[in-house]
Amino acid sequence: MREILHLQVGQAGNNIGNKFWEVISDEHGIDPTGHWHGDSDLQLERINVYYNEATGGRFVPRAVLVDLEASSMDTVRSGPFGRIFSPDNFVFGQGGAGNNWAKGMYTEGAELADAVLDNVRKEAEGCDLLQGFQIVHSIGGGTGGGLGCLLLDKIREEYPDRIISTFTVIPSPKVSDTVVEPYNATLSITHLLENSDQTYIIDNEALHDICFRTLHLTTPSLADLNHLISAVMAGVTTCIRFPGQHNTDLRKIQVNMVPFPRLHFFIPGFAPLVSRGKRPYKASTVPDLVQQLFDAKNLMCACDPRHGKYLTVTAIFRGRMSTREVEEQMMNVQDKNSSHFVEWIPNNMKTAICDIPPRGLRMCATFIGNNTAVQELFKRINEAYSAMFRRKAFLHWYTGEGMTEQEFTEAESNMSDLISEYQQYEAAPGEEDDEEYSGSGDDDEEDD
Repeated sequence: MREILHLQVGQAGNNIGNKFWEVISDEHGIDPTGHWHGDSDLQLERINVYYNEATGGRFVPRAVLVDLEASSMDTVRSGPFGRIFSPDNFVFGQGGAGNNWAKGMYTEGAELADAVLDNVRKEAEGCDLLQGFQIVHSIGGGTGGGLGCLLLDKIREEYPDRIISTFTVIPSPKVSDTVVEPYNATLSITHLLENSDQTYIIDNEALHDICFRTLHLTTPSLADLNHLISAVMAGVTTCIRFPGQHNTDLRKIQVNMVPFPRLHFFIPGFAPLVSRGKRPYKASTVPDLVQQLFDAKNLMCACDPRHGKYLTVTAIFRGRMSTREVEEQMMNVQDKNSSHFVEWIPNNMKTAICDIPPRGLRMCATFIGNNTAVQELFKRINEAYSAMFRRKAFLHWYTGEGMTEQEFTEAESNMSDLISEYQQYEAAPGEEDDEEYSGSGDDDEEDD
C-alpha cells in the first residue's frame, strides 16, 4: 500500500485540511466518529492510504495538525469531524506568529518543530510503505509560510527519498489580507523551490471567481472555497485510493509533470463545475469534461494559461467511461491548440482513469497543468516585494527575530531566477537553438 501522511499548518491549512477530511471521509464512507458506514467494499480496499485502523474498527486520519495558536485547532475540534482526529496529533503553540514569517521559521515555530516531527516520525513508522507527505498551508501568513517551510525542510532532510507535495495557497492579487504578504510569500517560495517535489498553487481570487461566475454563489464563504480545494486534493490521489483502469500515483505524476527540477509549480483545476440550479439540465460527457478542464475560468490559480505554454499536463478522470474516448478527446485538445503546448516535449499529456466517481456525480475530472504562465503570479509577488524591500519597509519585524537582510536579497534573486527560467522555456527553441538549451536545467541548480 502506498500511504500518505498529511500535515496541515496554520489557520488556512487547518481550515482546508478540515474540509478535505470531510470530503475524503464521505468518499470512503467513514462517519464523524471514525466508523465505516459505506455501501461498497471498494471504499475499504485501500482505506489505509489516508487512515490508520484503531481498535474497535475505528479509522483515524493519518494527519498532523499544526498551528502556533490554539484557535484554529478549536475550530477543527468543534467542527463536524472534530472527533475523528487523534488528540495526540494536535500540536499547537500559544503565541501565534502574527503574520511574521521569521517567527514561524526561527523563533516561535522552531520551538514547536521538534514536537511536530516526533508526531510525523511516529505516523511514518506505523506505515507499511510511505509514499510521501502532503502539506497544506498558505504562504501569505506567518505560520503556514514560516513554520510550514521549516517543517518542509526538516521532512526533506529526514525522508529524502519520499515525495513531498504541497497544496499552497498564495496571496491573490485583489484580496490581500496583510501588508507583509509579499515578504512571507517570497521567502516561502525559496524553500518550496528547494524542497518540495510538487506544489499545487491555489489562490483565493481564482476560487472566488469560480464560486461567483460559475457556481453563481453571490457571497462565497471560505467553506465554499475550501470545498473546491478539497475536490482537487481528493482528485489528485484518487488512483491510489480506488481501483481504476489507468492508474497513477504521486510518483508517476511527478515523473510526468516535472521536466526540470525547479519547475514544479502546478495549476490545478476541476470539472464539472456547475451551479446547483443548472445541474439537472447538464449532461456530463467526456468531451464536456475535457473542454471544461482546459477552460481558463476553471483553473484555481489566477493566471491565464493562454499567456504561456503548457510544458506538461495530467488529467485524472473519475467515473465509468471509455478509455478510448478519453484518449481521443485529449489528443484533440492538443492537436487543436498545439500552439499552447511546447513542441519539444511530444505527447506531454498523461491521463489516468478511476472507475469510482465522487458522491453525487456521475463523472468528474481533475486537472494538473505545468504552464509557464504561472510566472505571472511570481512576477506580481516579486514587484510588490521589491517595492517594499527597496525602502526596507517592515524589515525590522523580521531582523528583530534574527533574520539578516542577506536572506531577503537571496530570496528576491531566487524568485527572479525562477521567473526568467519560465520565460526561457516559454520562448521555445527551434532545432538549431537546442544546443544552447541542453543542460540549462542543471546550470540553474548551481546558481543557488
